Parts: sequence; structure tokens; C-alpha cells
Amino acid sequence: MSLEEKLDKIRSPKLQNQQQTQVVLKAVDDTLEDQKTDATPTGYFAALLALLRQAVSTNVVNKDLATSVVYLLDVVAPFAPQPLLRSKFSQILTNLAPALTFPEADAPLLRPSIGCLESLLLAQDSSAWELSYTEIGPRRAIAGLLNLAVDHRPKIRKRAQEAITTVLRSPPPSPSLDHPAADMCAETALKSLNDLSARADKNKNKKSGPSEHEPAMIHALQLVKTVAAASGGWPSKKIEPLCEVLLNISKSSNEYMAMAAFEIFEIIFEGMAGSTASSKLPRLLEVISELRPSQNDSQLLPPWIAVLSRGYDVSAQIEPDDTFQKLPELFGLISSFLASSSHNIRVSASECLISFMANCVPDSVLLHPSIFDEKVLEKLARAAIDLLSVKYQAAWMETFNVMGAMFDNLRWRADPILTEVVRAIGELRGNDSFTGKREADEIIGKAIRAMGPESVLNILPLNLAKPQAGQPGRAWMLPILRDYVSNTNLQHFKTEFVPLSEMMFQRVIDNGEAEKTMEIKIFETLVQQIWALLPGYCDLPLDLTESFDKPFAELVSNLLYRQVELRPDVCRALQVLVDSNKALVSIEAEEDLMQSRVSKEAAQKNIEHLSGIASNMLAVLFNVYSQTLPQFRVYILKCINTYLSIVPTQELMETFERVSTMLRSSLTESAAQTQAEKQKEKEKNAADKMPPLSHTLMDLVITIAIYLPRDSFSTLFSIASVIILMESDPQLQKKAYKLIPRLGDSPTGQEALAERSTELQQLMLNSAEKVSAPARRDRLAAITTLVSFLPNESLHFIPSILSEVIISCKEVNEKARTTAFDLLVLMGEKIIAADGSTIDNGKVPHMPDDAPAVTANLEEYFTMLSAGLAGGEPHMVSATITALTRILYQFRGSLKRETVSEIVETMDLFLTHKNREIVRSVLGFVKVCIISLPTELMLPRLQTLVPNLMIWSHEHKAQFKSKVKHILERMIRRFGAKVVDQYCPEEDKKLIANIRKTRERNKRQKDAAKVAGAEESDEDTAAPTNGKRKGHFESEYDEAVYGSDEESEGSDISDNEVLGKKRKAAKKSGNTYIHEDEDEPLDLLDRKALANISSTKPLKQRRPGKTKAKVDLDGKLLLGQDSDDDVMVLDTPAQDAGGDTEGGIGAYVKAIKGRDAVQRGRGGRLKFSNKRDKDEDDGMDVDEDDVKSIKNKTGGDFRRDSRGGGGRGSYRGGSGRGGISSGRRGLGEEKRHGSSGNRGGGRVRKSPRGRGRG
Repeated sequence: MSLEEKLDKIRSPKLQNQQQTQVVLKAVDDTLEDQKTDATPTGYFAALLALLRQAVSTNVVNKDLATSVVYLLDVVAPFAPQPLLRSKFSQILTNLAPALTFPEADAPLLRPSIGCLESLLLAQDSSAWELSYTEIGPRRAIAGLLNLAVDHRPKIRKRAQEAITTVLRSPPPSPSLDHPAADMCAETALKSLNDLSARADKNKNKKSGPSEHEPAMIHALQLVKTVAAASGGWPSKKIEPLCEVLLNISKSSNEYMAMAAFEIFEIIFEGMAGSTASSKLPRLLEVISELRPSQNDSQLLPPWIAVLSRGYDVSAQIEPDDTFQKLPELFGLISSFLASSSHNIRVSASECLISFMANCVPDSVLLHPSIFDEKVLEKLARAAIDLLSVKYQAAWMETFNVMGAMFDNLRWRADPILTEVVRAIGELRGNDSFTGKREADEIIGKAIRAMGPESVLNILPLNLAKPQAGQPGRAWMLPILRDYVSNTNLQHFKTEFVPLSEMMFQRVIDNGEAEKTMEIKIFETLVQQIWALLPGYCDLPLDLTESFDKPFAELVSNLLYRQVELRPDVCRALQVLVDSNKALVSIEAEEDLMQSRVSKEAAQKNIEHLSGIASNMLAVLFNVYSQTLPQFRVYILKCINTYLSIVPTQELMETFERVSTMLRSSLTESAAQTQAEKQKEKEKNAADKMPPLSHTLMDLVITIAIYLPRDSFSTLFSIASVIILMESDPQLQKKAYKLIPRLGDSPTGQEALAERSTELQQLMLNSAEKVSAPARRDRLAAITTLVSFLPNESLHFIPSILSEVIISCKEVNEKARTTAFDLLVLMGEKIIAADGSTIDNGKVPHMPDDAPAVTANLEEYFTMLSAGLAGGEPHMVSATITALTRILYQFRGSLKRETVSEIVETMDLFLTHKNREIVRSVLGFVKVCIISLPTELMLPRLQTLVPNLMIWSHEHKAQFKSKVKHILERMIRRFGAKVVDQYCPEEDKKLIANIRKTRERNKRQKDAAKVAGAEESDEDTAAPTNGKRKGHFESEYDEAVYGSDEESEGSDISDNEVLGKKRKAAKKSGNTYIHEDEDEPLDLLDRKALANISSTKPLKQRRPGKTKAKVDLDGKLLLGQDSDDDVMVLDTPAQDAGGDTEGGIGAYVKAIKGRDAVQRGRGGRLKFSNKRDKDEDDGMDVDEDDVKSIKNKTGGDFRRDSRGGGGRGSYRGGSGRGGISSGRRGLGEEKRHGSSGNRGGGRVRKSPRGRGRG
């Protein structure tokens, strides 16, 4: 941005605090105009400098004026001529000094002052920087910046550090690489850090709690970091004291300071990674090594080891060979710390050794090692073997990590130097008392990957074929071999494992039909584990051309035919054999090629070798595929696909001819069959669960399709055209439609689709009436592929097929609906891409031949879609509205406003339609309009839209009411409650008020939850208790309103589908209960078990049985009571009206599972319980007035006793059996004392609490 542009922004300020600056700038402009001076950077600079002198001339600084002037100086200074800034340096610095040292100076004044200093310092030459600190020169200015760089105010501190960084990274022209002020900055920063560190240590010794110097020390560390990063490292002379103080700080309990210290080391090393500063590195590493802490210093050793590790990482980048030669010495130095008793020290040491192995072993040592390199590797191996001695037994876990890093980085060079390590770890693994078997397995696995399985098995033989006395069997190594074998010799598998497998399998065969013993089962498992190794051996084998010969291919083919359980591993091995070599050929980066010992040329030869046997292998795989059940075919099809990619073209054509001929004959036979023969064949296929041969062959044709040359596509399309018209076999038709998208995946197929576009379009139009429901989605996917390659001359295909796509928007299948929506969008994009082309309506089937052509544009596409609104079927009209909704949402930014307005107006009319299906789609359209269309377009429509919506707010079917509420809530959220309320009919304004109050209440609750810190608590996922919803929403209504764009249940098409969003996974809610018999647990393997699993909590059934007689305290029998709490309640039934909280579902469950449910007795006879429930009442009803009169007569308050029930002795409206009005004491009723009749009549249990009352 130029100076003039910056000043223009100041002249038209947008913020209040810039008004003063605007006034000052206007005054400067007027001054320059009066003096007839050009408005150049020099003129502005001189005028502003004179103004600054006035602002700070007296003892009292004019803060407001100084702030504005300095701000403008900061803007102008970068554009001022550098000679001017050099010549006026003393004058400018003298005028700026009062502003910088002003006690009440704040960030608005100091930050632009720092910017001015930065511009001044960048303009100075080498001679100016030679002036001493005592003179008015750049060094004094840089001292001021250093003071501000540790200021307690963050903004000022950050601006000063940025200025220092800029200055140090822009040194004046001189022979020196460093900036002249770098030493001064480093010395000042280091002195500040030393002083603060000394004070902190002093306070620490006094144990006076947290140091008040910690913030200042963090600021000082930040300054050191700034200087180190800006000057490309740290001055060599100051490295030693810096390292000492940083290591001292790094053991601080303050994690931030320790991290800051390590970051400084990191920056110093990064600065040295460049060739210019690499000369400082040896001195730095030497100083760090000399500062080695004591052997057991658990605080200082870990950071020291980490710094040393990072240093040699940088050293390996600069001098890889020299660093590698030092590796054994470093390895010995760090490995000694593994004997420490401190866990932290051991972990740091192991991580350092792992870093050495990862970073300090160059690739040249692995590829072409010299004699010296081999000696270094032998020294490392001896050090590694020494780590397994008793001395380091406490650190065996860390030692194993180091061993794993050595195998990972030395790779094939680990053989033979690390053989003793493998032997030692193998012996440890074989010891039953050893607890680190999992870690040992990992190390042995890495050894297998690095050295190869042959070398490891020579050291640790399996001993399975001919076990020898005293030699342990190592079957546990087979899973390790399976996981780690790769890039090795395939011949080893043939010589070692194939004979072992044959011997084991012979044992299984010898067992015959006899019952399998445990030993036979173990042999079967071993055979499977052995062949599970084959995919690893086939991963970039070193000897593929020699080892994968004809006899081995025959062996693999026989396995595929005969050993069904081994097919997955064998197919995966055959697939990996091709894929790994193809992946290597496609690699371009050389460092990736280092991961294997197979070159690109060797990989290409391997592919050519496999290509020679691909035809025979495909024949075997085809046969196996046809004999396999559909659910187990996937891995075979993947393997077929892999070999089709490398088979020679001539053999591929022959294979395709054979398959296509068989498919034609199969289709001919199927067509010639009578209905009875078809039914018989269908029953036969159902018996063996195999699909028809035509289905299998069609799968193979689809797989082959993308590899065929262009001249074979005529046969391919002729097959597809025949099958697509076969409505008698929906599954076969579905497979035929899959062929077109499959061709779209290959360049050759895409060319064929573009070339035969007209033919395929006609095929799709002719087959529209014969498509079966299962094939609908695949047909839409095929049309999508055709539209993608549709030429501009064939745009008439879009209106020809559009009606089918529109009606598919209402398909039952969700994937079909989603595909239809995507296809609608693709058609729109195609028409936009062909904007200006002609659509020949005369070629559209349902239009006359002389129909005028139209120009392709988005508005015309909407016109095509809108034609469905004139359909006679409500289903078609509803589908059209849904399609328009999706397209409007997608292209709302590209449509003309008039078109959008017309569509919205039309939908407003449809909102008054009587058909619910149509209105449901219109409601979705309205919602999309509310959330996506411009406010100025929608506000005028609210006058008619809101009253029309309110008509459906009274409709309870199909969730119309909740949908309307949701739309109104979105309206209120966007346009405000007042606007919506203005157009709402008077009788419906309660709904608007309800929505507004609900939103306000939810907002208050949310704010209260934030204050209480209760948001996102674990209670959100707990099961609801006490009838309260514990989810994200307090009620179903709130969930519908505030649940974003989620549609309520019962909708056939969700909003996410219409808006093109992915469907969210349904959240599981509620609990699941098992209805279980008390006598016998539920058998979950039983097919009928599902009937006993419910989301409703089961009620415990009452079972008849002998119970102990109940007596009162006087020993009298209590009869006719069903529970201990059954006492009489005399009240209206309204009191218990809310007792049944489970509603209809609860009543149903109670009827079939409750205590009064029908049960079967002896002989299967039905039994009914005649015991009345608490709330049963077969007497006459009691009026409220009667209740009150009885209360007055008896003087009782019957509501006071809440333990009441409706037992047989309870009041039944004057039944005469122990009633109250008789004044008699009924059978089993407690005695009354005095006039206290308030406990009521009718066999009430005498409670211990009631004794003595009266």
C-alpha cells in the first residue's frame, strides 16, 4: 500500500479514536499547502517532526497531540529517504526520547514510537553503528528497544521484539555476517536473564514461595529467543554462559520457563542448520558436553540430554559422515545413564539414543558402506549387546525401545551384526517367568522386518517339524512373522513353510472322519497360520521371477480350489504381489525407494513376469469365484481386478470373449425356459444358496470392462442394452446399470461414453418403463455418468429424462433419493456450463416435433422443472416442489431475482392447497426460503406467507403443527418477532408469543447453566430420571425448534437430503430391558429371544402362593388387604388421574405382563385374577358434595392419610360392608377411642404410630 493510500484511509476515519489523527493530518496538509511545499514523504516528515518538537518542547508532554504526530511519523518514516533519516538521526531521536520516556505513556503512544525507531535504525549504515553507547546514535536507540522488549505490557513488549527482529535481520552492508548490534543485544539480554535467574535462586533458597521474578524471567527468555532467532544463532563468545543459565532455568518447576529454555536451544540449532552459521556448531556442542550434570541429577540431566540430542541432529544434517563416526562414543556416553535409578533419566537417555539412530545414520552407510563405516556399525552392535547385561536390568523396557530403533534404522545391515541381540531377546521371550513378552515380540518382529525371516529363524528355529529334546517349540513366532514379514525372499517360504504345512495337513488327513482331537485342531490352526504368512512374503519379494514359478502357481491354484478356509490369505497374497510392485514403479521420490531393496527396474520386471501368468491365474480365479457364495466373493473380486490390470491385451480380449459368450448363452437359455423350469432352477439355487450363473458372469463383465480396448465396447454395450430391458430379473438389471458408472472410472471408458452418448441416451429413454424398483438407484447413477459426459448438442436429453429424476425424489429408498437430488444439481451445473447453447425441444419425446428451440440457461432449467407443477397427480406435484426446493437452495446465488420471486409467489399459492402431500413439500420449500433467500426478497412475502402458514398450524396429522412452529421460529430468528407478529392473524398470535417466550426461557436457562459451569457435564448422557429430559433439549418441542435443520419424525424426505447435507447418525437413547422368567434365564441364542427384549421396563407379575396371615397389634386377623399399605382413601378419582405416567404403552404392557394378566394354570387352562387393583371401583360414583358431607359428619380429613388404597373394606358408596355411615366397627377394624373418628372406617390397619391418638 502506497503512502497516499494510507493517508487517505486516515483522512476518512471509521473509528472515533482516529478523529484526532485526522485533525492533525489536515493541519499538516494545510501547512504544506500554505508553504507551497510538495506533499512528498520528505515534506510530511519535516512538518511532522516540527510538530513533534512543539508537542514535547515543554516539560509537560501534550499526550494527545504527541500520540497523533508519532502515529503519522510511523506511517511516513518507511517512505522517507534513507539519507534524510541518517542525517537527522540525532535530532529525530532527541525529539522521540521524551515520548518514549514519558511516565504516563501508553500503548497508543509507545507502539508508533517504536515503529519510528525501527525505520530509523534500518536506515543507518556501518559507520553509524560504530558510535559508542554514550553518544547519541543507533546503539542508544537499540538499548531503548531492549528495555521496552521486557516491558510488563504485552502489546508494547511484542512491538519492541518485532522491531528488534526486523533490525537484526537487516544488517548494513559489511564483511561481517552478523549485525553490528547483535553482540550488544545478546549481552544485554543475557545479563538481564542472569540477574533474574540469580534473584530467583536466592528466593528459592529462602523457600519464600512462588517467585515474583518469574514473569520478568519469562519476558527475558522471550527477548533471548527473539535475539537468537533474528541473528541466525547466538554469538559464539556468548554461547557458554547462555547454555549454563538456560540449563539452570530448564530444571525449574515452572513448565513454561523450561519450555522457553528448550525453544531457545531449538532456535539456536535451527539458526546453525544453514551453511553460513555452521562454524558455530562444534563450539556449541563442545560447551554443552562440558556442562554435563552429575550422574544422578534427575532435574538437570533430562533437559541436558534432550539438548544434546537436538544438537547432534543438526550436526548430522550439516556433517553427516563426521557425526556418524562420533556415534559409538556418543552411544557409550548416553547409554551409561540407562543404569540410573531415576526413571526420568532412563527415559531421556533411551529417547536420545533412539534419536541418534534415527538421525545420525546416513543412507550412504546402508547402501555403500566403507570399511570404516562397517567398523562403526560393529562398535554400535557391541554397545547394543552390552545394554542387555545385568547392569541395565532395571531399564529393560527402555533398552528394548533402543533395540527396536536400531533394527528400524539399520535395516538389512542389522544382519549379522545384531544376531546376538536377537538370540538374547529370544531366550528372554522363551522364559515363562519373563513379564515383557509383548515388548519382546515387537523387537523380534522388527528384527524379522530388518534382517529377514530366514536369518531370524536360523537363530530362533520354530522346532515344529522335528522337535528335538531340550529345544523349545516356538509356534508363538508365527503370528509375529505374519505381522512383520515383507521385502524378503519368497523362496524361503517355499523351502521352509510349504513342507511344514504339508506335514501338518497330512496329520489332519490321517485323522479321517474321526472326531477331531485337540492335537488335530492345533494342526489345523498351524496350517492356517502358516499360509497367513504368504501375503507378507509376497510384499515386494526379492526373488519373485525365480521363486514364483509354474509349480508354485499350480500349488496356489490347488489351494484356491480345495482349501476354502485358506482362500482369503491366498487371494490377498496374490493381490499384494502385484500391488506392491506397481506402487514401487509409481514412486518418484528417491527417499521412498530407500524403504526397500527392490529397484524400479526390478519391480517392472516383476510385473512383466506376473503378466505372463495372469491369464492362467484369472481362469482359476473366475472358476473359484463362480463356486463361492456371494457374501464371500469380495476378496476374490479384488484379486481378479488386480490381475486384470496387468494381463496382456490379447489375453484380456480372449478372456472377455469367453465370459461374454457364456453370458449370452446363459441369457438365451434363461429366455427359452418355461415358467416351471425357471421356478425349478430358482428352488435349486435357493437350496445351495448360489446365485444364477448369469449374475456371476455379469459381475465378471463389469470388472473386466474398464480394462477393455475401445474395439470391444460394442459387444459390451450390446450386452448391457439387452439386460437393461429385462424386467423379469431385477438383480441382473441392477448389475447392467452398474456398467456405465464403472466405465466412467477409466479414460478409455470415458471416451467410449462420450462417443456413444446418443446411443446410450436412447437406451435410457427406451428402458424407462421397464426399470424395476431395486435397479432405480443404479439407473440414476448411470444417468448421472451420462450427463457428466453429455455434449452441448445433446442437452435435449435433460428435459427428456427430467420427469423420471423428479419423481425419484420421492422414492422410498433413501440412497435413490439422494442420487436423484445430486443428479438434479449436476443437470443444473451442466446447463450453466453450456450457457448459450441450444436445447432442441423437437427431440424431446413428449413434445411436438416443431417445438421451438430454447437457449440453455439456469432460468430455462427452472422452467423445465416447473412444468411438473401442472401435473395431474399430487405425487408428481409434490415431487416437483421438492426438486425445486433442492435446486433453488443450490443455485440461489446465480438466479435472477425475478425468477426467484415468481417461484416463491407460486409456492405461496400452493400453500393453500388441500392435498397434504403437496403442502408437506411446500412447507419444506418455505423453510429453505426462510433460511437461505435474501431478507429484502422475503420480507414482502411475509404478508401472505404467515397467514397461509397459520392455516396448517391447527393440523395435527403428519406433524404439520410442529413443522409450522419450526418455520415460524426460524422466521422469528431471522426477521424478528415483531415483524412476524405483525402479519399473524389475531387468533394465532398466542403461538408467536409461545415461541418467543420459549426462546427467552431457554436463553435464560442457558446463561444460568454457563454461570453455574454446568454445561457439557456428564449428566447430559445419563438416563432420564424423575420424568425429566436430560438431553440437549428440555422438551420434544424445543428439540424440534432448536434442532437446526433436522426434520421431525414421519417425514418421507429429510431436510438434510433436500439441502444436500450428509445424514447424521441417529443418536441412541433410552434403555433396553429383558423380560425374563424368574425360574429360567433367557436363552439369547433362541430365535424367540428377540420377543423378550423391549424398551419398556417390565412390571413384576404377581404369582399365587401361600402368604403369612396379617394381624394387628391386638392379634386380630386383617382380611381383604393386598398390601401392607392398603388403607382406605375417601376422595375423588381426579387425585390419581396423573398416576399412570406411561400412557397407552404402559397400559398395554400392564395388560400382558402385569399382576392381573391372563395366566395358564394346570392343563393349560386360562386363569384370571379376581383381585381388584387400587384404583378399581365397581360401585356407584361418589359426588364431591357427598364426600364433603360425609367428612363433616365424621369429622375426618381423609386426604391427610396418604397411605390409602381401595381395598375391599374401603368406602364403596354405601355398600353396607363396613361402611362409615353405619357407625359400626367392621370386621378387622381397629377400635375407636373417644370421638376421634378421623381415621375413617372400613378395615383399616392399626398402625403403631396411631396408638394413643384420639
